[in-house]
Amino acid sequence: MIDFVASPETLKQCCAAAYDHDAVRVLVGDALHPGGAQLTERLGRILNLGPDTRVLDVASGRGDGALVLAGRFGCEVVGLDYGWRNVEAATNEARMRGLSDKVTFYCGDAERLPFADGAFDAVVCECALCTFPDKPTAADEFARVLKSGGRVGISDLTRSGPLPRELEGVAAWIACVADARTLDEYCALLDGAGLAVGAVEEHDSALVDFVEAIRSRLFATKIMVGLKKVELPGIDLATVKDIVRHALAAARSGVLGYAIVTAAKDAGPRASDLKARA
Repeated sequence: MIDFVASPETLKQCCAAAYDHDAVRVLVGDALHPGGAQLTERLGRILNLGPDTRVLDVASGRGDGALVLAGRFGCEVVGLDYGWRNVEAATNEARMRGLSDKVTFYCGDAERLPFADGAFDAVVCECALCTFPDKPTAADEFARVLKSGGRVGISDLTRSGPLPRELEGVAAWIACVADARTLDEYCALLDGAGLAVGAVEEHDSALVDFVEAIRSRLFATKIMVGLKKVELPGIDLATVKDIVRHALAAARSGVLGYAIVTAAKDAGPRASDLKARA
């Protein structure tokens, strides 16, 4: 049970501010989700992305996943993020990589997608659905903007049991932990939006590797801050360390994991295809 009260808008603004902060790159690195570019590519392969595919990347952050998908599969990608600084950074990165003709970014809310019905062939959402206050509405929006036969693919933190109190607060929510759901609950969210669940893959080891890498970065960062080589205003490194310690223990014990789930709109046979490809 989560023991804090915060409005949905407050949670969204806190998440956006955190992931806009340069400290995230210092502590987490370039890949903001377990598995990094490799797991993004895996998601793209399962969804059969290609040059003729128009993809929406929900909660695109600074554009890492969108740029990987466009570069690897040649698809058109529209990224959407709540934080305007992330959108600016992602747009600049696309320009620097010569992908501006393939990738565009907009600021917006995942629970009120600013796109027309049936505008996309595929929707991806990496390690972000767990942070959305109203997950059923977000899933409904994923389904709404998909064309008939379109596919959605999420990757996200999973939980299989109770978490320690240290992982139930706002900071843990921002870190994608506090409101992580079971694998069955993610499937139910997509099913509830009228989507046929297809491939389900567990990648728990990617989460362990991801958190261990953050712990190593945190140790180095504390040294750099102590030597005044790096400044991280507004960041409580002691709180971050505590969350990382408990998250690593939960990941190693199997209480926290990481998974990919795909689903299809109005196309039962395609859902079967997705299972077969997995």
